[in-house]
Amino acid sequence: MQVTDTILMIRPVNFRMNEQTAVNNYFQEQPNLSETEINAKAQQEFDGFVDKLREHGVRVIVVDDTKEPNTPDSIFPNNWVSFHDSGTVGVYPMFAENRRKERREDIFEILEQEGFAIHNVMDYTAAEEEGVFLEGTGSILKDRVNQKAYCALSERAHEELFIEFCEDFDCFPVIFHANQTVNGERLPIYHTNVMMAMAETFAVICLDTIDDKKERKYVVEHLKQDGREIIDITEEQMYQFAGNMLQVIGGDDQRYMVMSSAAYHSLRPDQIKAIEKHCPIIHSSLNTIETCGGGSARCMMAEVFLPKSIKK
Repeated sequence: MQVTDTILMIRPVNFRMNEQTAVNNYFQEQPNLSETEINAKAQQEFDGFVDKLREHGVRVIVVDDTKEPNTPDSIFPNNWVSFHDSGTVGVYPMFAENRRKERREDIFEILEQEGFAIHNVMDYTAAEEEGVFLEGTGSILKDRVNQKAYCALSERAHEELFIEFCEDFDCFPVIFHANQTVNGERLPIYHTNVMMAMAETFAVICLDTIDDKKERKYVVEHLKQDGREIIDITEEQMYQFAGNMLQVIGGDDQRYMVMSSAAYHSLRPDQIKAIEKHCPIIHSSLNTIETCGGGSARCMMAEVFLPKSIKK
């Protein structure tokens, strides 16, 4: 299955702009609000988003963040963990030191209580000691049906570790570079899932960020080879998080493409039509989370593909 009906989300208690991630996440901005106001707005946006997903029949498992340790980016769990249909959990090395504190074993226990089976944990976190990082499904976009994984290399996505992941999870690696313009300079985009989203029958991607024409052609060939329609977005739309989408399964096995309202309103009518040809869209306002966190709807959702546990 490329998509799941179950999502893990972490409700924030200390959300704010994380100065440790801002060094290479060029989407982050500091609003003129107190930290208390920022967290309150983020909680409001989070709750509204969860309600919207549940209204459409998506199973959302919400876990509250803890006051200590202080983890301003805990709202983005997809970077430190991934849950696979083999019963394996992936745990990943994080670039920012304060993000490493987001990793919580009690979340595995909560998922087991929710009826899921965990057979194995693949822990890559020792790579942090070498200054090597691979930030989960932020860095890695899996084509689960065709056993491929796409990765835009950056400080948060190390090539050798990505290849190791692909060997461990039996995926073919599709490696490329994606850049954005920062003060007139082309610099790596911090996460693949900001410029690309993988759905069952289509992919949303900002091809303009892949400056190398051979690499761009290579990525396009893989997507077309696997029968996916390519919906190309502009860099301006990417800055509104139009690449940060996730397809999920709701009630009656209905697929939905989930995104923020900023992403939705940045899309042209023809792009919306192209997506809706495949599935309806769900969008929710995430302005504070996007501004301070530099991440959006997809980053907030950790997909749960784990098998159901067999009750004796």
